[in-house]
Amino acid sequence: MKVRVFYHDKCFDGACSAALFSRFYQERIRNDATFVFSGLLHRAGALFDEKQFDGDENAIVDFKYSSSPRITWWFDHHQSAFLTPGDAAHFEQDKSNRKFYDPDFKSCTSFIAAVAEQRFGFDPSPVADLVHWTDIVDGAMYPDARTAVEMQAPAMKLTLIIESAQNYSFIPRLIPLLAARPLAEILEEPFVAPLLPPLLERHQRSIAVLRERIESKDHTLFFDITDHDLEGYNKFVPYYLHPESIYSVGLSKSSFRVKVSVGSNPWAPSEPTVNLAKVCERYGGGGHARVGAISFGVTEEVAARKAAREIADELRASVRATL
Repeated sequence: MKVRVFYHDKCFDGACSAALFSRFYQERIRNDATFVFSGLLHRAGALFDEKQFDGDENAIVDFKYSSSPRITWWFDHHQSAFLTPGDAAHFEQDKSNRKFYDPDFKSCTSFIAAVAEQRFGFDPSPVADLVHWTDIVDGAMYPDARTAVEMQAPAMKLTLIIESAQNYSFIPRLIPLLAARPLAEILEEPFVAPLLPPLLERHQRSIAVLRERIESKDHTLFFDITDHDLEGYNKFVPYYLHPESIYSVGLSKSSFRVKVSVGSNPWAPSEPTVNLAKVCERYGGGGHARVGAISFGVTEEVAARKAAREIADELRASVRATL
């Protein structure tokens, strides 16, 4: 019995969602399942390759909806969960009791835990620490920017490693451990431990680069680091450097995309009022009310920069109108 689990790649909540789903499935659905984990990334163009939907069951967690009949399970909590109105209608008509959506949850992991317990009798208590930390990490529920940037907790160190993973086999190898082992122990694994020191050095370099690049105006930050290999930088650094900010708009680049990241300061001096998912959706992206992103093709840097500038101008205008 092969169960292929698609998850939001390079994302702590995505990896933990896959881990929790597989544990739930094995305990409450079938105990003879073999799991294959496949990461999905937001990118320009098609998000899914249906040839990959080759399991006896195929699940998507912490990622957009697919109306393919081959997808038998789906969990998501992003406000921008549906690529088209047709996908949303397809979900609404589904009667399988295997597809679930609730954008009010801080993390998809905690959402899966709640649904699995309430509807399938799953006991989430052995993974309570994992659920707790996914809510903190994905919901930006840190007490302050310093805690978020200094990354002392094991979950935050694992987040740094996961978001920077270059080896496609690394996260699939990590996922089974997330559902079964304490996070501090996972950090000591021989295939994990050596990755952390260079990433912490890179983190310090990213702070220095962002300190130089950030342009602060009307409580809205703008920065362009497309000339540096820094995609996956800690998204709280801008607020750590500029606690006066309410919003941030950043450009970064990787081998397969140019990314526009749009966020709001969890510790802002004034409450954010703009729904950032709705802003990003206008450019083909999405996310949550307080954080979103847009992916452009790797050759579309000019278009990405134009969108980023337009969004920064829009957010600055909204701040001027409310302060």
